Amino acid sequence: MLGAADILPFVDGEPLLHIALLQPKIPQNTGNIGRLTLAFGGRLHLVGELGFRTDERACRRAGLDYWPHLDWRRQPDLEALCADLPADSRVFCFSAHAARPYTEARFRRGDCLLFGDEVSGLPRELVAAARERALRIPLRDSPHVRSLNLANAVAIATAELARQLRTVPAASEPCTSR
Repeated sequence: MLGAADILPFVDGEPLLHIALLQPKIPQNTGNIGRLTLAFGGRLHLVGELGFRTDERACRRAGLDYWPHLDWRRQPDLEALCADLPADSRVFCFSAHAARPYTEARFRRGDCLLFGDEVSGLPRELVAAARERALRIPLRDSPHVRSLNLANAVAIATAELARQLRTVPAASEPCTSR
């Protein structure tokens, strides 16, 4: 039987998961990922130099009406990100160059899903250092598609984490949307 801790996104004030974006460049992707993070009870970490502004005026102008409700943090670098994560958090690096499919990972509450920027992804040395925590989303071989859109990749990984933790609402629960 599931208890409250199994279905609530926050337990003891801690988010279900952490989503970290290393030097994101496209504000629309980050906006979509912010909405996804909020919907799944996560905390968004924006790491390194950004390709856009995140001040109140810029967010209001972009129509990000949910942004004030989002649990997000700005980190200057990966070292600061790791220092800010809870001690038991594990960082999973998502990359098209990783060997292990994301479906083989066993996620737990508080894990961090790290994604690179939309142009070059995560640095290859970071992916190599992550070893079994370097994950990929398998795609069919195609000369036309080398990777997924960043927001889509984050959504796939987040949904898998939530599925494993059984935090996805049951089909019988009402859908709450506008």
